[in-house]
Amino acid sequence: MSKIKIASVSRAGEFSPNHIGNDAAILQATVDQLRRRGCEVRQYNEEQFLKSDVEEDIILNMCREPESLTKLKELEDAGRLVINSGYAIDNCTRERMTRLLLSNGVPYPDSLMVDTNSDAREALERGNYERCWVKRGEFHAKHKEDVTFCRHRQEVQDVLHEFFYRGINRAVINRHLDGDLVKFYGLRDGSFFYWFYPLEGHHSKYGDELINGLPKHLKIDEDYFRMICKKAAEVTGVDIYGGDVIVSEDGSISIIDFNDWPSFAPCRQEAAPYIAKYILNLIRSRKKQDDDRSRKRVRRNAKVSEKGGEA
Repeated sequence: MSKIKIASVSRAGEFSPNHIGNDAAILQATVDQLRRRGCEVRQYNEEQFLKSDVEEDIILNMCREPESLTKLKELEDAGRLVINSGYAIDNCTRERMTRLLLSNGVPYPDSLMVDTNSDAREALERGNYERCWVKRGEFHAKHKEDVTFCRHRQEVQDVLHEFFYRGINRAVINRHLDGDLVKFYGLRDGSFFYWFYPLEGHHSKYGDELINGLPKHLKIDEDYFRMICKKAAEVTGVDIYGGDVIVSEDGSISIIDFNDWPSFAPCRQEAAPYIAKYILNLIRSRKKQDDDRSRKRVRRNAKVSEKGGEA
């Protein structure tokens, strides 16, 4: 039996703020696991991926560059198996993610989506927004300033103006939620799920975790936690995911961030075999679908041939 051939594409450094090494490490650990299982994996960085005619039918990637996502979608539309899907990665940009989660009933903070050259103060007052997070809407966060905590409405407006002058046209304003901040990693089929308190693990990109303070270890309904994360993965189409939730005093859990293929930094060695197994299951599932379609075509052609012969 021929080897499974996979293209692996690493994430450009500008899209791994403060986590370049961690992002590279989980992808490499997954590649190593796939090779141990007999797969042939060719590794590319994003620049090489864009310049190459990728021959592999399976593309494992951590891409974020717009040009890379366009190419991934084209390859996917042409029949390649792309993990995570370019369309799913796009769904994790802030405004799309917000619309998808809210419209599908996934617990998520009250939010406004606005043009950055607009005056949002009246809408903020109508909605009784005070402490908020202003987040870059049209793309993935690349800099600390792309996600900014604001203590009052005028500060929100000032940040919107800053976004506009930086060339960012759209923003999402999330109502701030009090409670324990919890980070999670998982796979869409539920075979792997891991959560932890980032402040206790010294895991941070920008230090924003300090806003909610040290965790109180409020009670967590883990089954419900897993369920809402799985639902978020399903509505965005993301296979390998991560993000953050707030656990409130009343026990409610709200996703505040959901993204494609995070670093899995505190559980990398534990996660990599599960990720590899999940990828192989997706490959087998795709092959079965292709074989089923092929058999149906053969049957259809045989029926057409029989009718022709009778005539």
